[in-house]
Amino acid sequence: MSCIEVKNLTKNYGDFKALDGINFSVKPGQVFGFLGPNGAGKSTTIKLLTTLIKPTNGSLQILGINAIQNPLEVRHKIGVVLQQPSYEPTLTVEKSLEKYGMMWNISSEERKRRMEKLLVDFELVEIRKKRNEDLSIGQRRRVQVAREFMHDMDLLFLDEPTVGLDPSARRKLLDFIKNKVSSGLTIFYTTHILSEVEYLCDEVAIIDKGKIITIDTPESLKKKFGKEKTIKIHLSEKISSIKELLNDIKECEINFENGTNIIIQSEKSELVLLKILKILNDENIEIEDLSAVPTNLEEIFLKMVRENASNN
Repeated sequence: MSCIEVKNLTKNYGDFKALDGINFSVKPGQVFGFLGPNGAGKSTTIKLLTTLIKPTNGSLQILGINAIQNPLEVRHKIGVVLQQPSYEPTLTVEKSLEKYGMMWNISSEERKRRMEKLLVDFELVEIRKKRNEDLSIGQRRRVQVAREFMHDMDLLFLDEPTVGLDPSARRKLLDFIKNKVSSGLTIFYTTHILSEVEYLCDEVAIIDKGKIITIDTPESLKKKFGKEKTIKIHLSEKISSIKELLNDIKECEINFENGTNIIIQSEKSELVLLKILKILNDENIEIEDLSAVPTNLEEIFLKMVRENASNN
């Protein structure tokens, strides 16, 4: 049985179709990444999956429960950390955790045990007596994520959970999530940081303009585009005519970040590079730096979104 089963899910806001008949399923015990540009339909999808709103059409099963007909039953079995900040300003860190445990009817002894462990796991021990309003953005975010683990759940929705975290705190949170998943928790994960997806996610769905454009593993996505390489050229000075000079080169996609940076993606990178170098040499244009690397997940994501935009 899938933890999440979405079939032909549609959501309209008046004449605007936020979701256009999406389909996907999430297996138990995995991290499912859900990616897309701003306005793609990610937030609407999360609101539907967490029963905050109802769909216009389609079916939605969460943990084997009809989420449209039985939203309260679903809410008792899931955890949700939304992107928007959520904290009690005047409560201390430890009181916030304790209150959350009380809301979920966790016994006093068990609340204390879980709180002490989470304070350590999220490096909150030294600020446990501080009020939330006196914390930094990153500290508040750590409290917001930590308190969700005060209760038991089968499925956790994490919407941009590392926003505001420094690199060290981000990595520790990702490792904490990995450990929880190894214990059987299923996680629906959204992020704009594609390195997190590569490190954490078992499967990835990419949504754009209300439609799912692909679902695959991060590794499979990289293999599909593995023949393609990204060439990055940094010129010594800005050349206003560079776009026209390289306009006739085929079998590649060229992006000009500005007059000095050129990014080329091609399955025939060596041949394309030779052609570009010849043109630059003939025009006496100096190169400050040059590199060729396999296309990473971020570039694949951007490419797919661009292609989807051009096809619509």
